[in-house]
Amino acid sequence: MPFSYYVGLDLGQSQDYTALAVVEEPVWVPSDALEVQGWAWQLNIGESGWVSPSILSQWQLEETLSVNYHYGRPSEVPLSLRHLERFELGTRYPDVIARVRSLLSSGALRNKRVALLVDKTGVGASVVDSLVHAGLGPIAVTIHGGSAVSRDEHGYRVPKRDLVAAVQVLLQNSRLKIAEGLPLAETLKKELLSFRVKVDPHTAHDSYEHWREGDHDDLVLASAMACWFRQWFNTHLDRANAGVIEV
Repeated sequence: MPFSYYVGLDLGQSQDYTALAVVEEPVWVPSDALEVQGWAWQLNIGESGWVSPSILSQWQLEETLSVNYHYGRPSEVPLSLRHLERFELGTRYPDVIARVRSLLSSGALRNKRVALLVDKTGVGASVVDSLVHAGLGPIAVTIHGGSAVSRDEHGYRVPKRDLVAAVQVLLQNSRLKIAEGLPLAETLKKELLSFRVKVDPHTAHDSYEHWREGDHDDLVLASAMACWFRQWFNTHLDRANAGVIEV
């Protein structure tokens, strides 16, 4: 069953920011929703189309997700970057975990299907363990400079280029919209523009570097983990629906 929200948590060390990003995936309400399986429920949205899960009750959302999964939906799902957050330098990891717990249990994310993607690279392993013990169900992402995605104990090993490409392609195709008014939206855009690729001729592996020293990539990686997992997790569903349903 698809998720409704994808939360990316990029963990910084002492001189790096920790950042958090929330990507929302809408649900598709078909024009004949009231006739499917004889349902007699009302969404009170006025017309069919893409609908934010935030306006639906938990029961309505689960029913609509079930329809999307079993009966199909348009494959080009529009996504929205709803929240960006950068923690102050030096924020303790227990405080970060407390903030994540608060975010997942309040507002639009409460009682919704949420995928929490956490950077396990470097010092992240202990934080992932703490998130597991806190019952937050993290999906660990270990970032590397290779070319293949693989599974590990708590999640995935993912090439950095795959992560960055996921968010860049979605933006270029106008499938990822950045919510108006996000204070860090411009900072994210600058981070995306600051990346360049350097390929090692001996290994054919690539690494992402900044054009200028002192730039950060925390907002990019937080957003990229959420976008990459959304694309990876839904690949089979999007392919199955391609060409089947027209918007």
